[in-house]
Amino acid sequence: MARFSANLGLLWRELALPDAIRAAARAGFDAVECHWPYDVEPQRVRDALADAGLSMLGLNTIRGKVEDGEAGLAALAGREADARAAIDQAIDYAIAIGAQNVHVMAGNAEGAAARQAFLSNLAYASARAAVHGITILIEPLNRRDWPGYFLSTTDQAAEIIGAVGAANLRLMFDCYHVQISEGDLTRRLQALMPIIGHIQIAGVPERGRPDRGEVNYRHIIDVLETLGYNWPIGAEYHPGGRTEDGLDWIAALR
Repeated sequence: MARFSANLGLLWRELALPDAIRAAARAGFDAVECHWPYDVEPQRVRDALADAGLSMLGLNTIRGKVEDGEAGLAALAGREADARAAIDQAIDYAIAIGAQNVHVMAGNAEGAAARQAFLSNLAYASARAAVHGITILIEPLNRRDWPGYFLSTTDQAAEIIGAVGAANLRLMFDCYHVQISEGDLTRRLQALMPIIGHIQIAGVPERGRPDRGEVNYRHIIDVLETLGYNWPIGAEYHPGGRTEDGLDWIAALR
């Protein structure tokens, strides 16, 4: 039976993170994940997770100077000190709340120098995280929503993971982004499963509820079951109103 994780970067955004965690538990989610929790004292998050009986699957490194359009730091040549400070911040927070994964955001960049910066920063992140049993994730983002983002395809991500060669560096396979950029979700999941660390879903093309749009997630979940994937699937979508008013998709996809 499929299990689902509520991405609290998009769901229950009107609530403080501890309250959103408790709301996700009441709604029947099996886990939670978030984007940038750093304004919340870690003990409050840890207490909420304990109260709710949920685990926090992961969080992101900071985007950087959002006002300047930055979307991550790890592939920005010359910004290695900033990138590693963001990595340290994310890993320290993950340790404090018991999170399993850290998504290292690449940022907007291109070219050989960007690739080298990304490889170096990922090697640093993977080594630091491995000591604590934490997985580092990288996620290709479609360039319709994220123009200029360095990491945009699963092939590029697989090559980078191979080049770094760290056992705890894995792919975050967001079906929404992959469908827009590449399509062929079934075959890509089959081919990439050995390096996948987390999977997310949302309706395409609007990033709405996963039971709407062009992707048949009932089929995708059946594929994942045949592949032996049994971790909670991240629900990272725009609810289009009150989150709790549109959760009947959970029973339908289970």
